[in-house]
Amino acid sequence: MFGLGSQELFLVLLVVVVLFGAKRLPQLGEALGKGIRNFKSGLKTPGDKEEGRDDGRDERDDA
Repeated sequence: MFGLGSQELFLVLLVVVVLFGAKRLPQLGEALGKGIRNFKSGLKTPGDKEEGRDDGRDERDDA
């Protein structure tokens, strides 16, 4: 995984715990999970929430 060994992963985890504190880690994980979930759902349905297209037409109809 990204060329990181177990020692490097442990060090990264330790730095995260020191920076954010153990109490905030579940909140950060939840927020990260929601962000990833929203990103993936946005990839599955591109164009549904496209700004400036209220008439229901595709861009192909304009050409």
